[in-house]
Amino acid sequence: MTTTAALPSRRARIAWLAFPLGLGLLLLAFLLSISVGAKDIPLLEVWRLVFRPDGSTDSLIVQTLRLPRAVAALAVGASLAVSGAMLQGITRNPLAGPGILGVNAGAALGILVAVVFLPALPPQIFVAVAFVGGLLAAGLVYAIATSAGLTPVRLALAGVAVGALLAALSNTLLTLFEERARGAMFILAGSVAGRSWEGLLPILPWVAATLILALLSAQLVNLLALGEDVARGLGVRVGWVRAWTTALAVLAAATATSIAGPIGFLGLMTPHLARGLVGTDYRRVLPFSAVLGAAILLLADVGARLVDKPLETPVGILITAIGAPFFVYLARRTGQEK
Repeated sequence: MTTTAALPSRRARIAWLAFPLGLGLLLLAFLLSISVGAKDIPLLEVWRLVFRPDGSTDSLIVQTLRLPRAVAALAVGASLAVSGAMLQGITRNPLAGPGILGVNAGAALGILVAVVFLPALPPQIFVAVAFVGGLLAAGLVYAIATSAGLTPVRLALAGVAVGALLAALSNTLLTLFEERARGAMFILAGSVAGRSWEGLLPILPWVAATLILALLSAQLVNLLALGEDVARGLGVRVGWVRAWTTALAVLAAATATSIAGPIGFLGLMTPHLARGLVGTDYRRVLPFSAVLGAAILLLADVGARLVDKPLETPVGILITAIGAPFFVYLARRTGQEK
């Protein structure tokens, strides 16, 4: 006979099993990302060339093209997933995510403005610019949704509207300043193709620092997820905690956007998958979301190369094709619950 006390232990066993399986999937996805492309390289050869480059053509492909691309996908996937998980916990809204709340579009517009009007800025400053753009977009979305009566669906609809407006502004800048904006076309591509160590290395410290701070703040997200009244009753300074965790979530999305441009729905889907496997404790949800988000984006990037091989499809299109139906399903379910 199954007892109630057995249920938490069963959930704990599933959670502990999910982490090694997730890490195994991430390693396999990482190796496949380096192996598969216009020229396929055997997995065993990939493993050797990553650690012992020998100057061959395959070695050059691995070291200069595939490896930075795989690292970029890993960083972007982990950052977007953690950002989405934090936003869902902070707002207690299952429809929240950096793409849905307009953060990605605001970050992309910020970088585009910097490229057009301040072309001398170094790449690492783009993260700060993207952060400001994303934060302003999130603030505008929240203000619009609050003025109409804050609900999960209204917040999502406000985010979609603001995201569309910001995307239109980005396209306007691209049209008016075509020559200046040519170097920033990647901002709207939603792709990790063509990323190089030169452009990636200045941003990776931002990614690492943001993810570490986010994981250390997991318990704060747990407290906010309980509701403001409960959090205040536990002695939490809700305003400061909300500001800190929101800033971290936006910064995580900004670092991802500065590498790959806006990739929607990954930050929405991944936390739901993570919670289904490891439960609702954000001390487990955040790290597992990072692992799962990185693995999903790596595998999606591999799929994007195979859709029209040897040509490539931007990975953002593939993620959107999967994520859009998932968003509709969540919106319908959330609306029925209300």
